[in-house]
Amino acid sequence: MDVALIAGVGVFFLGMGGYGLAAPAALIRPFGISLDRPEARAEVRAVYGGFGVAVAGVLAYALARPELRSGIVLAVAVALLGMAFGRIVSALVGDRTAFYPNWFYLLVELVAAGALLFAV
Repeated sequence: MDVALIAGVGVFFLGMGGYGLAAPAALIRPFGISLDRPEARAEVRAVYGGFGVAVAGVLAYALARPELRSGIVLAVAVALLGMAFGRIVSALVGDRTAFYPNWFYLLVELVAAGALLFAV
């Protein structure tokens, strides 16, 4: 079960990362952000694309190295909780948003973090 949970989160990150590298404007469009400059596309490719692929890679490494698994999985879970925390702070300072995409992704982040913490 632990392996399936970790692998599932890894596949999600690999998909997000690949999509971010291949189609940064399409990935970010639900957030209402325009990527009309090369620098903006590069930023999305780095943060969503490169980071997503790296997280998938480190989770795959965690599966291959059981002695390191708990530390790696805990680090990724905490990173996801940090993302969720940022969304909550945004709401608390008055940035009200519709359910999709912000609250939807808050739930995704919380579920993924919970799955990883359960797997530790």
